[in-house]
Amino acid sequence: MLHVNNLSGTIPPSLGNITTLTKFGCAFNNIEGNIPTEFERLPGLQYLSVNTNKLAGWFQLAILNISTLVTLDLGANNLRGEVPSNLGNSLPNLQYLILSDNFFHGHFPSSLINSSKLNLIDMAENNFTGVIPSSIGKLAKLNVLSLQLNQFQAGTKKEWEFMDSLANCTELEVFSVARNHLQGQVPSSLSNISSQLQYLYLGKNQLSGGFPSGIAKFHNLIILGLDHNQFTGVVPEWLGTLQALQKLSLLDNNFIGFLPTSLSNLSQLSELFLGSNKFDGNIPLGLGDLQMLQVLSISNNNIQGRVPKEIFNLPTITEIDLSFNKLFGQLPTEIGNAKQLASLELSSNKLFWRRKHEGNSTSLPSFGRKFPKVPYNELAEATEGFSESNLIGKGRYGYVYRGNLFQGTNVVAIKVFNLETMGAQKSFIAECNALRNVRHRNLVPILTACSSIDPNGNDFKALVYEFMPMGDLYNLLYAPQCDSNLRHITLAQRIGIVADVADAMDYLHHNNQGTIVHCDLKPSKILLDDNMTAHVGDFGLVRFNFGSTTASLGDTNSTSSAAIKGTIGYIAPECAGGGQVSTAADVYSFGVVLLEIFIRRRPTDDMFKDGLTIAKFTEINIPDKMQDIVDPQLAQELGLCEEAPMADEESGARCLLSVLNIGLCCTRLAPNERISMKEVASKMHGIRGAYLR
Repeated sequence: MLHVNNLSGTIPPSLGNITTLTKFGCAFNNIEGNIPTEFERLPGLQYLSVNTNKLAGWFQLAILNISTLVTLDLGANNLRGEVPSNLGNSLPNLQYLILSDNFFHGHFPSSLINSSKLNLIDMAENNFTGVIPSSIGKLAKLNVLSLQLNQFQAGTKKEWEFMDSLANCTELEVFSVARNHLQGQVPSSLSNISSQLQYLYLGKNQLSGGFPSGIAKFHNLIILGLDHNQFTGVVPEWLGTLQALQKLSLLDNNFIGFLPTSLSNLSQLSELFLGSNKFDGNIPLGLGDLQMLQVLSISNNNIQGRVPKEIFNLPTITEIDLSFNKLFGQLPTEIGNAKQLASLELSSNKLFWRRKHEGNSTSLPSFGRKFPKVPYNELAEATEGFSESNLIGKGRYGYVYRGNLFQGTNVVAIKVFNLETMGAQKSFIAECNALRNVRHRNLVPILTACSSIDPNGNDFKALVYEFMPMGDLYNLLYAPQCDSNLRHITLAQRIGIVADVADAMDYLHHNNQGTIVHCDLKPSKILLDDNMTAHVGDFGLVRFNFGSTTASLGDTNSTSSAAIKGTIGYIAPECAGGGQVSTAADVYSFGVVLLEIFIRRRPTDDMFKDGLTIAKFTEINIPDKMQDIVDPQLAQELGLCEEAPMADEESGARCLLSVLNIGLCCTRLAPNERISMKEVASKMHGIRGAYLR
């Protein structure tokens, strides 16, 4: 056992000569390469753990010959490809299987169902697709099933059959399918899962309907996560009977009604997240009875009344977020009793401290619990006085700097607004109002804000974002590398970027409380992290649509204004003369960006004139001349030529053609002829899945 030794290099193949070896572990090191094929010569090996290293390549097929394996742990490496479908048949003694945090793709290995001794399956944080097998209940000894952060889907009755099957897993204690593509109502068969269940994670899917009634029987539940879905209705009072609960997250749904008074019965509760719903009524006084409570978040609701003094007497409370509600009145003096309180968010209410004229609540939004708001001097220090060496971008309303904030522990991007520019002040407000209510993995995460005075007495406003190491998409496409050539971007990376942006725009248009129209989508507004995951940012021109009403927060002009909202080349034809913005206009901009990514030409390129647009250029050249118009790097990667076969449904060329056709569907001249971002996102996931298979 060689765990945690800072080892590097590769695993010596000569270990395969130690035929008496029964356990080999080298987790938490810096080992590269792959598992040697010589390991298949170890007839008695039962334990193999290489977790948290730098292994790369495909699943080592030699492992299939080690039939004695009880534990196989390949987690947290850089392994990729499909997991062999016969894995379960080859390893009949397997009890613990860990494949998490890699780049595996494909379907759930069907033969695992035959590994009847399996106690733990952890396939989280990969790119698995398809459905969860309906026969998974054959694994009667299963204790942990972790499938989160993949692309498993369920929407139809047949796709949800795995839930019925899990009733046979009578020892199941941990079940996570968070961050997948599960849709619709949670089946009633959830209640048939083992009553021994302790951890249930269903968050970050597209689940809807009322609060899942089947949860009522899980009296051993310690953590329940239903966050970031589309659940509706009231939260039932029986929730208070689950007295083992320590963490409850209902964040970002559409729950309504009063907060259940029975929550006060959850004596073990330490974290309670109820933010971003539609709760109303008062904060239950009984929350002051939760003596273990550390975090209380009820922000972004319609909670009314006064702030109860009881919550500040809790001995363990460290974080309270009540911002963006309808609370009013004087703050209780008991706040001073909470000496251990590290974060208190009360903004955007009608609260006052002592005498009302001494200060209403600030209007500066709260962007979460992790970071405090920052003063001017800390931002100045973080950017070395806003030095030009830290300048990483310029925009319509200001400058973006790289900085080291929070005692140098976080590299951040700091957007400083030039308040002398007309519209900058409203752009700041627009971004604040947009970003405080949106949470999605493909939107640029905002950390905190600053609304202060600089040393000269001038107003100062800035937003602090998570730093994106790969910069923006525009630079990725067009900035030359050290050898004067453009950066090579693979087809898979381009498809991934487009799918990420589609997910973000789908969320803004269809999965939020009121539709959000971005109004200025273009490559410079799309940022990339070090995993090449795309994030849409810059909400300075954003508009909120509530039914037939459109509210502009980024400009003083109304929707009937003749002023252009957006950027030439990306703006929809109906908006070019100042027409009313809509989600269809965003779809058009998205379509232009999509075509630009694969053709690698700006829509304002000199060749696009006399009525020829990037969309028209694409339409008249595909499919027959596709190889002539796409980025030469792609043509070379895919081996496109006049004789290239186009009939293979899974070929790269076929996927490329499908993507370009989506771009054309988005850039139709008539807004009502364009497809929605929800349909775009669905199609892109299908194409990405087909290409990666």
